[in-house]
Amino acid sequence: MKRTFIATAMLAMVFTISALAQTGSPTPGGAAPATSPSVTPPASAGGAKVGTIDMQGAIAATNEGARDFEALNKKFEPRRTELQNLNTEIENLQKQLNTQGDKMNEEARANLVKSIETKKKTLQRSMEDAQTEYQQQGSEIAQRLVQKLAPVIEKYVKANGYGLLLDSSGQWPQGPIVMTSAQMDITKAIVDAYNAQSGVAPPASGSAARPSASPTTKPATTPATKPPAPATTKPQQ
Repeated sequence: MKRTFIATAMLAMVFTISALAQTGSPTPGGAAPATSPSVTPPASAGGAKVGTIDMQGAIAATNEGARDFEALNKKFEPRRTELQNLNTEIENLQKQLNTQGDKMNEEARANLVKSIETKKKTLQRSMEDAQTEYQQQGSEIAQRLVQKLAPVIEKYVKANGYGLLLDSSGQWPQGPIVMTSAQMDITKAIVDAYNAQSGVAPPASGSAARPSASPTTKPATTPATKPPAPATTKPQQ
């Protein structure tokens, strides 16, 4: 779910063609906007304690976040299938070129190579469009939840004497935190407090699923003059 927008949106849908990836993530299911949503620390916190919170993890762990990212992954499932099918079609054409290319006349072979190249470009454009759309919608979900989590975080920080709260979503060098401890982490406390007031039921599985990775794939390389070795790239589940 690489953690994008809140991961792994983390598009990790786990849903990718090469992760068709996280995870996720979404993804289509396990992980991310390009940057983590952030909450402005309340200026009036006033305490002496320092705490950490995994904002990406908190968003995905809320009942509401798990529900909304699951819905997003399901929404993109047809796109995932479409990309997988096109990727498989390209692989089959390349296998044909690998096994029969030397037996084809020049025109037939040129037409086959052109068909592969055209389909690869279509796959690349479709993949990029799907990834962009998934990330945008995942970011909207994450930002909406950040706004709802903010007052819960502020209330908890004030009530428990925290003067500084750091986002531990990305460890150093991706984030500012080099080392922390479980005693400093308030992620679960915030998630539990938010779930208690949100009225959203927990996932049927009993555990929150992170957004999956955005739909991506690596089309097999098409030869310019000679048939290459058989393509090894396979869509990952």
